[in-house]
Amino acid sequence: NTGGMGAYSPLPWLPGGVDEFVREVTETVALPTVRQLEVEGTPFIGLLYCGLIVTAQGIRVIEFNARFGDPETQVVLPRMQSDLSEYLMAAASGTLSTKPNPEFSDDVAVVVVLASEGYPGEVVTGRPIAGLAASGELADQVTGVQVVHAATEVRSREESGERGARSEWIATGGRVLGVVARGETFAQARARAYTGIGQLDLEGGQHRTDIAERVA
Repeated sequence: NTGGMGAYSPLPWLPGGVDEFVREVTETVALPTVRQLEVEGTPFIGLLYCGLIVTAQGIRVIEFNARFGDPETQVVLPRMQSDLSEYLMAAASGTLSTKPNPEFSDDVAVVVVLASEGYPGEVVTGRPIAGLAASGELADQVTGVQVVHAATEVRSREESGERGARSEWIATGGRVLGVVARGETFAQARARAYTGIGQLDLEGGQHRTDIAERVA
């Protein structure tokens, strides 16, 4: 994650690998937090997002959210091969401990976020986004790419004061959408993501150019 402007998955630079990292986070962060909430009489049932940073002194917690992380989830769930609904149901019914660890594909994913002018401060909204089809995907599709909308809406040109009934996509907030790309390598997925976001035109729009650069 890079301040909400992009993310990639998996993380090949994790010390000890993904499995060891998950074990450490579970044992030192997630479980102690959930157990303490139970001690305090407020047992937690749901999805706990642990916002972490890996430092020279080890794992440190930045924040907790009772929701999926954004945009991190956009590069994790596309790689998930297990049935997400089964895990959500198990969490809600208190049977999550009976489920095996979820399985993920071996491919990689990169997301690059398109933001409005002014983000992360006072943003300019209401501007059209060129390059999107009526479905919300790219008008010129790129292999392995999908668009995840965050702050958009469809508006007819008549609503915008223009003649004609054709509709267009409008940016309605700061982080507008994410272009998510999958590939066999980070270089491939990254190239696809930037090809996709390069097809979009939002006046004053901005995006980072260094997402996944470290691993590609």
